[in-house]
Amino acid sequence: MKEIDELFLPGDLRYTETHEWLRNDNGNVTIGINDYAQDQLGDIVFVELPEVGNTFEKGEEFGTLESVKAVSEIYLPVSGEIVAVNDALEETPELVNMEPYNNGWLVEVKPDEPDEIDTLMTSGEYLEMLEGEE
Repeated sequence: MKEIDELFLPGDLRYTETHEWLRNDNGNVTIGINDYAQDQLGDIVFVELPEVGNTFEKGEEFGTLESVKAVSEIYLPVSGEIVAVNDALEETPELVNMEPYNNGWLVEVKPDEPDEIDTLMTSGEYLEMLEGEE
């Protein structure tokens, strides 16, 4: 397991207490789990994602990740409609471990209320939260 100072937490993303990340992509947002979460879960062997067109409220469970250690729920950081899912994860779920911020993204969402993005943590705030949990 990585030490906190070994985590990769890009500064241009927003983070949640439940360890998801969000990238604002000109109106839509891309969502995944961060480096800390993938490290804690271990090798991910199965990803269950919603259908395009499904809608969720902020904080609602939208899928699960199964690793060799556990099954973990994933929660939507903003309310909105799923406009894309990462189909590559069906065949290659380990992309979440290898590239959590690039090819390991989970879903793309059209947010109902873009202002919700501003309520999420910056990388610095997220790191402070993790350090407080030690």
